[in-house]
Amino acid sequence: MPASSPATYSFRAAALAQLGGLMGILTLIVVLVQLGQIDPRPVARLLALLQGGIAATVALRQHAPPWWLGIHLAFVPLVVFAQDLDIAPGWFLALFLLLLTTFWRTDKSRVPLYLTNRATATALLELLPPGFHQVIDLGCGDGGLLRRLALARPDCRFVGIEHAPLTWLVAHLSTLSLDNVSIRRGDFWTEPLGGYHLVYAFLSTAPMPQLWEKLKQEMAPEARFVSNSFAVPDIEPTQEIAVADRRGTRLYLYTLPPAR
Repeated sequence: MPASSPATYSFRAAALAQLGGLMGILTLIVVLVQLGQIDPRPVARLLALLQGGIAATVALRQHAPPWWLGIHLAFVPLVVFAQDLDIAPGWFLALFLLLLTTFWRTDKSRVPLYLTNRATATALLELLPPGFHQVIDLGCGDGGLLRRLALARPDCRFVGIEHAPLTWLVAHLSTLSLDNVSIRRGDFWTEPLGGYHLVYAFLSTAPMPQLWEKLKQEMAPEARFVSNSFAVPDIEPTQEIAVADRRGTRLYLYTLPPAR
């Protein structure tokens, strides 16, 4: 069966995979202790590697995306190996805070951090005809796309919405010198979309149906919605654009049907 997408493979499923690996190791430890043939310190790394293998096997049976298999393989072994390193506890807290402020609540939004590359920015510029246009990026990440667009089209206005604190801060600071860019921290679900000529999103499959309903209610008839990589389910795009980049990016363009 095909692998799950990031939208369908949940953190609950990932936790179950890790739990399956831990249960397998605990069972093995109990057996070895009963036999009197275990010294936890010399075999700790081997057991950690075995746990990672079991967790990855469970995730494979769950049809997890391939990159989750690597996470399951490495998670517990890295924790065990780190015990042998002379690392102050504060560094682990700092790493946790860095990850938290970068990815924020991806377990709730089901939207990973995706960054738009230069080739896609060039393709988007070709969708902006001459004249003033307002463009919004729903989940703008570090603001790299908006910087490129704003520098190329100083006659247009660009807005970015980002909910993760650290990536919002990076986007905000990196666009301070650009008068035609505004970066806001918040939830794009509360942002009215009626005043924009082009709405751009690089999200995941999870929010697309709900986002399409929001667009139908708020987007102006002449405006366009561009989704990077993730099509709106059961809705035929007005146009598809193949971006000439290494990952084979596809842009899905949508316009609202004319009012009756």
